[in-house]
Amino acid sequence: MDARLSGLPPQSLRHVPELKYVNAENVVRYRAIMRFFYQEYKRLRYWLKPEEVFAGVSEWGVWPGYTIEQCQADLDQLVEWQNLTARHDGGRSTTLEEYLKKKMQYLLRPYSIEIERLLETLEKVTGYGGSLESSLFDTIADKLFAIRRDADQLNPETALELWNILYRSFVSLHENAADYIASLHTAKAEEMMVAEAFLVFKEKLTNYLQNFVQALQRSAYKIEGNLLRINANVRDMFLEKAVEGELNKPRLEDVPDREALLEELRQGWENIQRWFIGEGGSPSELTLLERATKDAIARIVRSAIRIQERKRSGLSRKKELEHLARWFAGLHAMEDAHRLAGFAFGLFPTRHLQGEDLRDSDRADMSMWEERPTVRTLRSRSRKRGERQESEPVRDNEQRKRREREAFLLRQAEEWKAVEALLAKGKVRISELGKVPSQTRLRLLHWIGRCMTAGANHSFVTPEGVRIRMTNPRTEERTVLVSEDGELHMADYELVFMLTDAAREAAAAREEEWARR
Repeated sequence: MDARLSGLPPQSLRHVPELKYVNAENVVRYRAIMRFFYQEYKRLRYWLKPEEVFAGVSEWGVWPGYTIEQCQADLDQLVEWQNLTARHDGGRSTTLEEYLKKKMQYLLRPYSIEIERLLETLEKVTGYGGSLESSLFDTIADKLFAIRRDADQLNPETALELWNILYRSFVSLHENAADYIASLHTAKAEEMMVAEAFLVFKEKLTNYLQNFVQALQRSAYKIEGNLLRINANVRDMFLEKAVEGELNKPRLEDVPDREALLEELRQGWENIQRWFIGEGGSPSELTLLERATKDAIARIVRSAIRIQERKRSGLSRKKELEHLARWFAGLHAMEDAHRLAGFAFGLFPTRHLQGEDLRDSDRADMSMWEERPTVRTLRSRSRKRGERQESEPVRDNEQRKRREREAFLLRQAEEWKAVEALLAKGKVRISELGKVPSQTRLRLLHWIGRCMTAGANHSFVTPEGVRIRMTNPRTEERTVLVSEDGELHMADYELVFMLTDAAREAAAAREEEWARR
């Protein structure tokens, strides 16, 4: 047997024949009979005769041509499925036919009552429903405080009543809040939040959510503090008294097992503690509920803003802007104009404009309005095409290209000259270089960086075909590289320079060609 199922009682996994009538072949007849029994049960009429059932079902007209014989057969079938209990009607017979025919009375079983109650509830479900009842926080906090203060003085009946109020309030808070938050994420809610009629409802809904969050924040600390101050001994003493109060009730049915009932109450207490305080490193359900409610408020506000912006986008504000322009034109002081702009437009979004600081004075008290402005040309963001401008001729960059080419060739020649000098030495250490120009220092650092990132062999090949290899990348010896622009303390690396085979063959070919010429 699966270990996960070993702790379940046998009745949790039994076959449920009481549910057969919900999907049977003659489901309409069975459902009508069971609903009639349930309605009479709520009117405190428990044992019913077949004639009474037939008369009540016939008034609804759910099955044309329904007969008393069919009703009797349906009742017998429901008894077989354990939905009804039958007993002999010991009343006096008025006719010979009644005397010869065995008369019966029928009663709803407990399973069937709960099934009909569930079905009646499901028929009323049109959405998630739910509510945010902030008063339940105060109820839970008060009951926890009473348990912490009077646990040793409570009698079993008072302890049971206190537990029932506490746990019912907790279950109602959890289920109703979860259903209400879920209702705000349905497709119907999404459609409503984009309609203009939502603006009328928005203020009321936002206040409702905000009041709930405030009550949550106000009572959360009291609830958490009371739960933390109720230690395991006080909790067990209170729950044992509640169990004793439950067992003291006079029952005609089987008395529940004491240990099973105590374990059920302990599990309920752990549910309350986990919901308000959390478990391990995970946040509590209370924190998640607060976060979800705040997200719902932000979502509602964003939807309302989008609706208002959509409404304003189709209106012309020409007259308003003309009135505002005449208002600005009538002002004579710059301070008044700044003040009016602040009231009319508020703070403008920040734009970062790069420019050179052209301050003419080092005075710390100099106002920005007294400084020389930095002129920047801004490109229009309008989608409308401006006036057609004359096309400019294609710029001739031939001279600039020639200058860049000459500078590149000059730098390449200088670099080859330095490489050629090092190639003649074959090997060089940083400590042996002496004072070098700044260009040589930059070139050496570039080569060292290439060698360090080249992989296991620590070597690379230049475009001229020279292989440069570092022989001691992990050396701990230090030296100072002296250059025209300063001194650099660094490791004493050793670089080896050699021509690749391809470069050597190309150089030999060039020498032969020059010899033939």
